[in-house]
Amino acid sequence: ESLKQIYSTHGLGGLWHGTSAGILKTVPKYCTAIFIKDYMEQTMPPVDPESPTKDRDKLIHSAIKSAAAGVAGAALTNPLDVIRNEMFKTNLGLFDAVRSLHREMGYNFLVRGMSKNLVAVSIPVASTIFFTDAFIQYTNSKNDL
Repeated sequence: ESLKQIYSTHGLGGLWHGTSAGILKTVPKYCTAIFIKDYMEQTMPPVDPESPTKDRDKLIHSAIKSAAAGVAGAALTNPLDVIRNEMFKTNLGLFDAVRSLHREMGYNFLVRGMSKNLVAVSIPVASTIFFTDAFIQYTNSKNDL
């Protein structure tokens, strides 16, 4: 029923409404997060491979870099989330939504909803990175046996 309503009101293009903002939101978020994760890997002191706590130390390193990556990904791409939400709320296209937000709030729209976004976005992104690292660490330890 919903698809019929969208199609009859907005045509075939209405079925993809918001896709451009969704892509503009998701791709930069994960690219930013992975960039920060890689940067943290390069700048953090390495784990001592001879340490009796090396596996725990690797997980702690992973938690630190994952948290930093999640927060950076959420904070730096917050404006794209605001734009996407505005597109859905107003039924405007990408550029019209940006113009509307700027007209209504000035550049303050860039930080609208930041605190909620940090929770809603940084936790899943950080968790994805952390559990991926933990899985790689686990499979590598199995291969070393």
